[in-house]
Amino acid sequence: MKINIAVFFGCRSVEHEVSIISAVQAMRAINREKYEVTPVYVTKGGSMFTSKEMLDIESFRDIDRLIASSEEVTFVKAKDGVFMHPMNKKAFRKVVDTKIDLAFPIVHGTNCEDGTMAGYLEFLGLPYIGCDIISAAVGMDKAVFKDVLKSAGLPTLDCVRFTSREYMTDSTGITEKIKENISFPMIIKPVNLGSSVGISKVKSDAELDEAIRLAASFADNILAERAVNNLREINCSVLGDRDECTASVCEEPIMSDEILSYKDKYEGGSKSEASKGMASLGRKIPADIPEELSEKIRDISCKIFKAIGASGVVRIDYLLDNETKEVFANEINTIPGSLAFYLWEATGLKYSDMIDKLVDTAFRRERKRENLKFTIDTNILSGVSFGSKGSKGSKF
Repeated sequence: MKINIAVFFGCRSVEHEVSIISAVQAMRAINREKYEVTPVYVTKGGSMFTSKEMLDIESFRDIDRLIASSEEVTFVKAKDGVFMHPMNKKAFRKVVDTKIDLAFPIVHGTNCEDGTMAGYLEFLGLPYIGCDIISAAVGMDKAVFKDVLKSAGLPTLDCVRFTSREYMTDSTGITEKIKENISFPMIIKPVNLGSSVGISKVKSDAELDEAIRLAASFADNILAERAVNNLREINCSVLGDRDECTASVCEEPIMSDEILSYKDKYEGGSKSEASKGMASLGRKIPADIPEELSEKIRDISCKIFKAIGASGVVRIDYLLDNETKEVFANEINTIPGSLAFYLWEATGLKYSDMIDKLVDTAFRRERKRENLKFTIDTNILSGVSFGSKGSKGSKF
C-alpha cells in the first residue's frame, strides 16, 4: 500500500504565494509509484481545502474559483491514525475520511514555518517532514539564531535587536544604541521574515528612520547589523537530521542590487520564470569560489544544522567579504524556497530521490519518539479534592 502524504502549503504569511509555487513543484516531483499525494491548501484565513486541481500551478491563477470547487477539510486523530475529514456534509452524501500517513509542510514565513505548523502536526500526532517546533522557531528568529551560532563558536555578525514599540517611544535612544554598536553601512530587517521582505541597506542617518519603519510594518521585532563590504552571497543546503546530514554544493545568487531582493529571488524577470520560484533565480552553481572555501562553508553548514537540531532540508545563506574572504552565516531557511532542489540536483541527487530521503528521515524521527516515555506512574490525583466549596476546599 502506498504512503499517503498530505502536502500543506499556503498559510497566513507574506510568503503565501511563494509557498504555493514550492509545493506544486514538490508534488509534481513526488514518485507516484511509492506515494499518494493529498494537496492541502491553507488559506490566509486558516481554512484548509483539498483538490486534485491543486497539482497544477495554473489552477491558482483564480484562487477564489479554485476554493469554490474544492473540498474544505479538517484533520482528526483516531485510535488507528490521523484522518482528513471533509467539512461539507451534504444531504444524501456519505462522508469519507482519508487516512494520512505523513505530513509534508511546504510553507514559508511567519505563522507557519516558524514552528506553528510543526506544533499543529505534533498536536495531531502526525509524523511530518522537516524541523520540529524548537528548531523551526530558532531558525525563523534571526537574533536567536545568531545567539545559538555564537554559543557554538560559528561565524555570524553582531547585531542590535529592538521592538517597533521601543523605537516609537524612544527613537533617539534606539538610534544612538544602533550607531554605538553598528557602523554604517548597515542592514535593517525584520527579525522573523524571509524572502528578503522588509530589508534595507542604510548608509546614513537620513535613511535610518525610513528603513526601521519599513521593517516595523512587517514585524514587531527588528534587527540592525553591519553590512558586509565587497559582498558576495553564497548559499548551501543541508539534508538529513542532527545524527546524520550532508551538505550540497554551494551556489552564488546573482543580485541586481546591493542586497538580494524579493524580485531577484522570485520574479525572475517574467511571469513564466516567476512560476519556478527560487529555481528561477539567476545563480552560479557551483559558486565560483576556491574549493577550500567551498568545503569550509559545507562543513560550517552541517555544524549549524546540528546546532539548532534541524531536520529535513534547509538552505543556509552566507555573507562573504570578497576582500578579506571572511564568511558569516546570515540566516537559515528551515523550509527553503523550492526546497533547494536545484542545489541537490547539482550535487547529483534527483528531486524525487531527495524526497525519498526526507520521507525516510521523518519516519526515523517518529520511530525514535515511539521509544520515548510520555507518562509516568503516579497516583497524584487520588488524593486531590476540592470539597463542596470549590477552590477554598482544595487539598494538596
